[in-house]
Amino acid sequence: MINANRPELWSEDVQASVRLYNEWFLEAAPKAYRDTRQHTIDEVERAFDWTVNMTSITPELLQSHPKVISALRMSTSPPLAKDRLIGLSYGNKTLLDKMEKEGKFPPRMRNSEIYDHLSSMCSVISELLDLDLFEWCRGGGTAQPHQRELAATVVADRLCGSIADPIVRNAQERRQLALIEGWLVARGYSKKQHPSSLHITAMQPGTFSFRQIVTVGDDHPVKIPVDVVIQPHVSKSHGLPVLIEAKSAGDFTNTNKRRKEEATKIRQLRQRYGNDISLLLFLCGYFNAGYLGYSAAEGLDWVWEHRIDDLEVAGV
Repeated sequence: MINANRPELWSEDVQASVRLYNEWFLEAAPKAYRDTRQHTIDEVERAFDWTVNMTSITPELLQSHPKVISALRMSTSPPLAKDRLIGLSYGNKTLLDKMEKEGKFPPRMRNSEIYDHLSSMCSVISELLDLDLFEWCRGGGTAQPHQRELAATVVADRLCGSIADPIVRNAQERRQLALIEGWLVARGYSKKQHPSSLHITAMQPGTFSFRQIVTVGDDHPVKIPVDVVIQPHVSKSHGLPVLIEAKSAGDFTNTNKRRKEEATKIRQLRQRYGNDISLLLFLCGYFNAGYLGYSAAEGLDWVWEHRIDDLEVAGV
């Protein structure tokens, strides 16, 4: 055990972890948000080009540029959440998710059905278009450069506001993985993706991989992603690598809501690989005693980011 059996240290570690997260947030989160905001403004500008400044919102447009639906949702008054647009258009959740995330359509859905759904979404968006923002659409006028710039900024801000938490979370995850990579490389490890078709015990000693796909389950095997998988220089007798989930949180509430995720994952892993498999949590931020106690009771252990050298205790 590394930290799960040392509750006398939890309070001090929680305070240190919160301080570390807050310092990072004040320094890096605004930049991550600004970078994403600028990228989003560029995307919105392209959406304006494709829609002729929001005067031509058609199914054909969405067929050619499915991802533009995100900007269109934020161009209404009020801005439409995905579920609200689905409800108002009597739409299909799988279709909308596929459009926004991948810029594609469900392969098994008929073209005629897709077109009908796109037509319904266009009708809803056109009816609810924010005419205070796109005032040139009232009388069929032409958008002036300053009007278009203001509208693009507002729509981009709405988009970024709707995904603010994921923006910060993704930036923190990248930083955590980079920190782990630097620590491992300094100790002679090399980054090498392990083929998901091979058993994890076949992973080459002295290597690690990120977002590794690992098979779990016996009767109905499924594949799950694991943030970090490390095969020590000297493999353990059972041959199983060390698995790590990078976790960060900016408040205590969300961690308690999400704490069952890791418990489910370790149960799935043990069903397939036995009790020798270990899943460590790499923690930074707001993880209180309630979260830690629940994790410990589920057989999970953790390494604090502010004390990353504890990975050595795990045999890395």
